[in-house]
Amino acid sequence: MLRILVLLYLGCEVTQCQKTCGYYNVTDALGVLEGSPRLIYLRPVKDWREPTYVTLDMTFRSVLDMDEKLQTLSSLMDIEMMWENQLLSWNPEEFCGISRVSIPESTVWIPDIYISETIEDNSLDVLFVHLYNNGTMQQTKTLNILTTCSLDLYKFPFDAQKCNLTFGLSTNPVNDVILASGFNADNITFLSKAAFTTGEWSLQNVQVFPRNVSKNGETWSKMIYQISIKRAPMMYVINLIIPACLLVLVDVASMFIPMEGGERLGFKVTVVLGFSVLLLILNDFLPNTDIPPILGVFCMVCLVIMIVSIIDSIFIAYMLHLSAVRPEVPHWLKLWVLKRLAFVLRIPTKERQLGSNILGAENTVVTEKAATLRELESSSSKQVTKEFKASIEIKLLKKLLRELLMVRQHLIVTKQEEEDKSEWHMVAFVLDRFILILYLITVALIAVIVVVVWAA
Repeated sequence: MLRILVLLYLGCEVTQCQKTCGYYNVTDALGVLEGSPRLIYLRPVKDWREPTYVTLDMTFRSVLDMDEKLQTLSSLMDIEMMWENQLLSWNPEEFCGISRVSIPESTVWIPDIYISETIEDNSLDVLFVHLYNNGTMQQTKTLNILTTCSLDLYKFPFDAQKCNLTFGLSTNPVNDVILASGFNADNITFLSKAAFTTGEWSLQNVQVFPRNVSKNGETWSKMIYQISIKRAPMMYVINLIIPACLLVLVDVASMFIPMEGGERLGFKVTVVLGFSVLLLILNDFLPNTDIPPILGVFCMVCLVIMIVSIIDSIFIAYMLHLSAVRPEVPHWLKLWVLKRLAFVLRIPTKERQLGSNILGAENTVVTEKAATLRELESSSSKQVTKEFKASIEIKLLKKLLRELLMVRQHLIVTKQEEEDKSEWHMVAFVLDRFILILYLITVALIAVIVVVVWAA
């Protein structure tokens, strides 16, 4: 009989333990699943003067997209919140050692945390939160959000950006809820780098700044996470910077194309069109800001120099045309270009004064010979009238001498015209080399400035 009573007692104890070993028993004992407004809508404290401390930790996982035009950042991150619910706790020994249960998020009070910079939220809803036996609650969720970010693109594409994520509460001031970080900045940076997916951007560090902000006569607790990321510039170097430098190099080399003909002008126009396409591509990446990127300034200066070189080619073609229409070079152009500018550029030029004297002397000789020939003709004609007869040889010699003098005079005039044309060519050459030197100095100077800015 005693044995039967013992067995019945043990059976009842086993049955009672089995009844209290499920998660339902814990939630039923706490009354969580009843949907009590006391648990859902009210801050879970026994004394309303005691604030609730919410520990907020963030792990930055990836940069999904960066829109430089709109200055927005699409990112992926994990956040973990922990706080104490003083109304929900139990003894694990009474429930077979159960120390944690998962309960629906809609059945308990959750801190109403938001991110100030959020434009669009594509995150998945979290359905459950973890409840520990000491009343600690834990919520972990993954955020896929689009936020605003003030971008500094002056060093594009070798730029580094800092974007802020400001976590705050919408209904509970600092007297009710205080935000705090469970980890320091070094731990958050280490965890974020371990989980970060490297693409166009690489994660540098994550800084944490707790702040209290006054608004409408009340103080609100804030947590600011500053994300420092750096761009991987290789794609832009290959697709943008190297083609721009090659086009500038080709345009410089086109200055050595002979000035005669229109090959140089057509080639330069083609290069400018190609460079304009690169500027359009660059414009698609950059926003409209008061401080343009140094790369845009470099490309714009190169485009201006290319346009100046095209104008120079047009002006040189016009001067070569003037050499045929107006052989004589104006005196002021000789003075400023052939003497002063050529001296500065160390370009040797021919002195025209000595050649002009020689031509003048030759013209004088030709004139004197022509006069002598006329005198000979007149004297010989008198002699013929006196003698009534002249030999055929003398007439042939006189005719031959007349033709030789005409040929000589024609050669002298032709030589003078060629020298005038050569002066126009020399003027064009000096101006062309001046533009080339100016081109090289400007491009080298702006290139050095760009490299120094990128390296700083």
